[in-house]
Amino acid sequence: CSRFRSRFAPLSFGSCVPIDGFGFPILNELRLQALPNTPPVDYPSFKLVLVGDGGTGKTTFVKRHVTGEFEKKYEPTIGVEVRPLDFQTSHGKIRFYCWDTAGQEKFGGLRDGYYIHGQCAIIMFDVTSRLTYKNVPTWHRDICRVCENIPIVLCGNKVDVKNRQVKAKMVTFHRKKNLQYYEISAKSNYNFEKPFLYLARKLSG
Repeated sequence: CSRFRSRFAPLSFGSCVPIDGFGFPILNELRLQALPNTPPVDYPSFKLVLVGDGGTGKTTFVKRHVTGEFEKKYEPTIGVEVRPLDFQTSHGKIRFYCWDTAGQEKFGGLRDGYYIHGQCAIIMFDVTSRLTYKNVPTWHRDICRVCENIPIVLCGNKVDVKNRQVKAKMVTFHRKKNLQYYEISAKSNYNFEKPFLYLARKLSG
């Protein structure tokens, strides 16, 4: 197993993908990773699709890595946010282009363009909301319908909250689908790097 440094390079920029009149992202499938104001990199980069119900902490999770800060106030965003995260491994630097649904799940699902060319994925649910865990199979099915055989991590977020509704023993979906599972807290930093460590290891061999 390769050894990884447990520190992301601090990046302070993100890019929003424009949306159409129905609130869906307008995506150029040939330039999925060409972000405005982001210079091209000469090291491996991977499109990471981040999905899950609204309010599960997806955007906060990514911003925690980018800025090192935790946002308490939940403000759903419109469009698709793509945030580059650089990670140093024993094989050299790699980049994850993290595609955040940014509220698109509220429109009844995501268009295939969001998933196309996805090379890895994180499915997030909120351990204080049983409904968000109940919807995990739907998110998994949508990913697998477009992206075949990509590494997927299931994350149970907000384990720092006392009124937990989804107990650890209740989380069994990852075993059925052979997914990696981590309980995380974007607020307390608990395990918050492990999903990326796992995906970096899987993608870089």
